[in-house]
Parts: sequence; C-alpha cells; structure tokens
Amino acid sequence: MTAGRFRSARRIPAALVALLVIGVSGLFLYDLAAVRAGHPAMAWRRELARRLETYTPDDTAVRLAGGVLALLGLVLLVLALTPGIRRILMMRGPEREGEEAPGPGLRAGIGRKDAAMVLRDRAMEVPGVRSARVRMGRSRVRVRATSHFRELDEVRADLDEVMAVGIDELGLARPPRPRVRVRR
Repeated sequence: MTAGRFRSARRIPAALVALLVIGVSGLFLYDLAAVRAGHPAMAWRRELARRLETYTPDDTAVRLAGGVLALLGLVLLVLALTPGIRRILMMRGPEREGEEAPGPGLRAGIGRKDAAMVLRDRAMEVPGVRSARVRMGRSRVRVRATSHFRELDEVRADLDEVMAVGIDELGLARPPRPRVRVRR
C-alpha cells in the first residue's frame, strides 16, 4: 500500500465556502427566473425582484459582479480539489522483517528543501566537487555540480552512485529519479 499525500487543512473549509457561494448564486438565479416567469413571490423575493428590475442582467455592474462571484467560486473549488501539501515528500514505513508496523494514523514526510539539502551535502562529499546545487521535485532530483580537478566522467559516475544511495536512504515512498550535470 502506498502512502497518500498529506492533505492541506484548507480542503474542507474551502469546499464548504465554494458550495455555499454556488448555492447562493443558484438561488439568486432561480429567484430571478421565477419572478421573471410570473410566479408569485415571497416578500424577500419581491424585494429582490424590485431591485433586479432596477439593475437588469444587461447592466455592466450586474454582469461584472456575477463574473467575480463565479470566478471566486471556481477558485475556491480548485483550491478544495487540489492535492495535498506538495512541498512535503511522503516517506515509506518500516519494511524490515520482525519490525512491528506503526499504527494506521502514523505517517512521515520530509520537506523538499530539507531533502535537497541532505543530498547537496552528500554531493559535496564527492572528491572533485567544488560546488553543488540540488533541486528536489516530486519525480526528479536535479543535481548541478562544478568539478575542479577530476575528470568530469569520473565525478559524474561518483555523483550518480552517491545520489542513488542518498535517495534510497531518504526512505521516500516514491523515490525520484536523479538527473546529474557536471561542469568545470
């Protein structure tokens, strides 16, 4: 079983607000259509109809307000449906024999910047590397190193090996693929 991502705390409130905005917009649209169709209106609907007669859907202000509300609802829905906290990489659980698995609610993660810093420190230990820059993505690790006294192919081979071991030691649920570039 693969570990799911950590979810942002904004999902449920954003979904509720988005549904509320969509519901209120739908209610206003229904009221407008019902009053325009000649159905009897309740007191608040009559007041709304009176105001809607003053400000028709042809008015620029009404169209602009409707567009802003629709865009706000769409943004809130997108925020509610986007996946979890993307800057945290999920770590796998213990897989050693004889070790007891943690409870179902126990999960671990490491920040992308922290993982990149660990891998950068590992890259700096390779002989011949003067400087290294590591950028960590969800599916790829980009390593850019500057070599100053060894052959570039040797440094690249050592960096490939060190990165493979370092990524494995991070214990990520979905280990990213390294992409190593070495230059003078």
